[in-house]
Amino acid sequence: MTFENIFSSKPEKPENKTPIIIDTREKQSLILSILREKKVNVKLETLEVADYLIGDIAIERKTFSDFISSMINKRLFDQLEALKKYPNYFLIIESFNFDYPEKMKNAIKGMLLSVALNYKIPLIFTKNEEDTAEFLILTAKKIDKPKQELSLRPSMPQLSPKEQKQYILEGFPEIGPVTAKKLLEEFGSIKNIINAPEEKLKEVLGIKFEGFKQLLN
Repeated sequence: MTFENIFSSKPEKPENKTPIIIDTREKQSLILSILREKKVNVKLETLEVADYLIGDIAIERKTFSDFISSMINKRLFDQLEALKKYPNYFLIIESFNFDYPEKMKNAIKGMLLSVALNYKIPLIFTKNEEDTAEFLILTAKKIDKPKQELSLRPSMPQLSPKEQKQYILEGFPEIGPVTAKKLLEEFGSIKNIINAPEEKLKEVLGIKFEGFKQLLN
């Protein structure tokens, strides 16, 4: 049993800014208790689709026995189709039993393949409620992180000064390693290449000169 500090002037900061919205049908599960114990930002709502909603990610959770029963009564197909109404989604299968009955083996494997290939829904396997709760927290934290701006070109590897110049030149259309080396041998530096007379550049670049000139201008 946990006790809150009633004398504290500030409420404890939750683990996550983005709330984990939990369907009211899941309120009796241990997952809600675990999340609250960990001071996670949670909300209980009636969800038409999925058991959990984190940002734009819809999450359906099934224990292994739930997965089997919903597969048999074909309810799983409707749930998977409904999940795809959201931009992002995945299916959690909790306490998956790999020692399933032989007579069910092909049906279970076939269903798992169908989820992944036909419905294109990612599958997440968790050990128990604690593991599922940790995965939900991790998902919420991932959403909270600001998206980093990605460079249009890969980061430059550890190159010598000469190789760095060649690397930069190869970023121009139609300038491959042979032409880049040729330019550097002739002019010595990128600055000299930019400031070189057009006639001299034509001699080195040939038919590639016009495209290169447009980029410089």
